Amino acid sequence: MTMTEKYKVLAKFVKDMSSETPDIDTYLFVKDNISNYTLNIDIKTKTLKDKIYQVETTLGYSDKTQNTKKSFFEMIFVTVIRLNEDLKGNELAKVILSDLQNEIYPELEKIFLNVLQGSGYPELTFNKKIDFDELYKKNKN
Repeated sequence: MTMTEKYKVLAKFVKDMSSETPDIDTYLFVKDNISNYTLNIDIKTKTLKDKIYQVETTLGYSDKTQNTKKSFFEMIFVTVIRLNEDLKGNELAKVILSDLQNEIYPELEKIFLNVLQGSGYPELTFNKKIDFDELYKKNKN
């Protein structure tokens, strides 16, 4: 597993994955309107033991418009890390919300895109790269 100076990744796996399109009419509608869909990220952490954390990174791809015909795409990816030192407050938040996410995101994106492309949207890509350092700085203030 991978390791930085501040933490070591002990395990990582897909906890849950979903691609739901109710019928052919919805599929055709979504295919024509996939540009309305945006990538959403949610990160949750839970302490497992002293200095060991489970980090759940949820990627969702959804249409926020009022369209009634929608598909649902979501993946929850779990990373278990052990801290190599005592980190508190902002230092711990930076490791979980920025450092770790920068490390695991390329793999998450690849897995999630494979599912979306395999769900009938083979041309789909995420054009905008996520800057976790910038997101962390914005949410910190």
